[in-house]
Amino acid sequence: MLNTFEPMHQEVSLISLLVSDYDEAIAFYTGKLHFFLKEDTRLSDEKRWVVVMPPGSSGCGILLAKAANGEQQSRIGNQTGGRVFLFLRTNDFDRDYQALLDNDITIVREPTVEPYGKVAVFADLYGNLWDMIGPVY
Repeated sequence: MLNTFEPMHQEVSLISLLVSDYDEAIAFYTGKLHFFLKEDTRLSDEKRWVVVMPPGSSGCGILLAKAANGEQQSRIGNQTGGRVFLFLRTNDFDRDYQALLDNDITIVREPTVEPYGKVAVFADLYGNLWDMIGPVY
């Protein structure tokens, strides 16, 4: 039974993203998307605990998880059946959209203005789809 005197506090802390290689994924996320490497801990000869986060973020991070078998490898780049998988909120859409272009990131859908903000869809190095969402001024 829940203690009714203490409010519940939960949060999603990590999202696991299948990758084919730790180092190439780290290079993409830190070099092209300018995320920071929060942790890179070797767990075994084959497995590492690698977490990246967007700049300025203190919330949910991305656990870069190297595919360990054929089933997992078949899901790299398409963990959600082709739907947008991850959502990156920014305080300066135009600056960050230009950075995507400058870093040769694949733009899947050009910017549009929606009721929830300015949005563009881009693909990461494996083809996972991301929405980048920013405020409309």
